[in-house]
Amino acid sequence: MAVSPVDQIRAVLDYATSVIDPGKILMGVSLYGYDWPLPYVPGKTRASGLSNNDAQNLAIAEESPIQWDRVSASPHFNYTAGSTEHSVWFDDAQSAAIKLSLVDEYGLRGVSVWVLGNEFPQLWYLIGDEFTVRKF
Repeated sequence: MAVSPVDQIRAVLDYATSVIDPGKILMGVSLYGYDWPLPYVPGKTRASGLSNNDAQNLAIAEESPIQWDRVSASPHFNYTAGSTEHSVWFDDAQSAAIKLSLVDEYGLRGVSVWVLGNEFPQLWYLIGDEFTVRKF
């Protein structure tokens, strides 16, 4: 499943903005992806974390086409290593732009990012474009 599915982010923001002034809320933006070995077994299967750039580079190296999940607004792909199939979910510029648009839609104060150092170069352009007119 996606790291931060937009449908779930909306559900959290719907609730949060109903009990907290939206101008006091920072939306978290994840800067990592997960590489899940399949099949998933609850309580046993553990994913490896990777940066968004590493996820895209892995898709290229494995010659795996990146798919788009409309509901979660997230890219993902599958590949096989040895006899193990893997499912990788991450964010890219398109998914980040969709999620960043929620800041204005909900009237939030801004964003906070998780795992600095994993960011993809386009993120800073998106954040700059989104927030250049906002004064905090």
